[in-house]
Amino acid sequence: MRTRRGICYPKVEMGCERLTVKRRRDFDGETTNRRKRSKTAPETAGDRDLFDELPDDLVLCVLCKLSSTASCPADFIHVLITCKRLKALALQSIVLSRASKKMLAVKAKNWGESAERFLKLCSDSGNIEALYTLGMIRFYCLRNRGTGASLMAKAAIKSHAPALYSLAVIQFNGSGGSKTDKNLQAGVALCARAAFLGHVDALRELGHCLQDGYGVRRNISEGRRFLVQANARELGPWLVWSARAHHGPGACPLLSDFGCDVPAPEAHPANQFLSEWFAGRTCGPGPGFRMCSHAGCGRPETRRHEFRRCSVCGSVIYCSRACQALDWKMRHKAECAPLERWIDENGEHELNGNGDFHGDGDVEDGDDPMVES
Repeated sequence: MRTRRGICYPKVEMGCERLTVKRRRDFDGETTNRRKRSKTAPETAGDRDLFDELPDDLVLCVLCKLSSTASCPADFIHVLITCKRLKALALQSIVLSRASKKMLAVKAKNWGESAERFLKLCSDSGNIEALYTLGMIRFYCLRNRGTGASLMAKAAIKSHAPALYSLAVIQFNGSGGSKTDKNLQAGVALCARAAFLGHVDALRELGHCLQDGYGVRRNISEGRRFLVQANARELGPWLVWSARAHHGPGACPLLSDFGCDVPAPEAHPANQFLSEWFAGRTCGPGPGFRMCSHAGCGRPETRRHEFRRCSVCGSVIYCSRACQALDWKMRHKAECAPLERWIDENGEHELNGNGDFHGDGDVEDGDDPMVES
């Protein structure tokens, strides 16, 4: 059956309110020529939307949970294209501020104005992952050093460990400026703060700085303690107690001395974006510029000879001691071949027989650069 509005509803009238119209009698006792009829209440026509009756607070609660647990950006995008109400609620600050780093993992091939606008909207909502990711992209990829460093600084103020460590790397290398812009003391301070928050790379970097006396007073025992703590934290849920003679594929033998194999750590989405961005460009980071040789880093040089080279072979460069130590265990240990003398393209960097490194990327004040401790 259909109502006058054209809405279909089943013939079974269970739960429907029936309105009965009885026959009337005139004053003279004669019945009028009217038949008994029934009406169905219009509310049973099924024209109500139950989703519209849900309160906004409940929908916002569900969207906040979704944004914090989404495994990829598509999980959130599907919500935005569902209906206007969901889109309006999903773009509120309370939802965007809780977005996880996996939800903000934008691919380099999908980068555009819409992706940048979405990350900017999340960063304006106070999302620290969006602040860090957008800051890394602007600093290294878009070469907007000022706003990129500013966004990372905002995330660092909110105790975001990767942002603190990235700013420490910038201070160590003087990225975005000249060699005279290096600030080793500031780099150590930022690295110490990130290490206090449990950042593994910062713990390893701080340990090497203390062992080498790089930007801080030399303390070998304290440096070894930080290195052991970094290795212990890197084990995490992948601790394997049984010793193995051979390391399986994809394993990183950072604790091979203890008979443990640890899977290679997953790179941050911001570092993955940097690697994909420069891998898709024909000239890479630019003429004369090179990438950090650690596959999980993705940082490029911002000036020629900014990063430090391996003091043995000179064929690889690293933005930090943490990247050098990790890449040594993962890959470079089996590839490194000592050379008595090597000269770069312009003949500016040279390695002598004592293993000392000379050039723009060198560690100053007689420090030992990029050697395996």
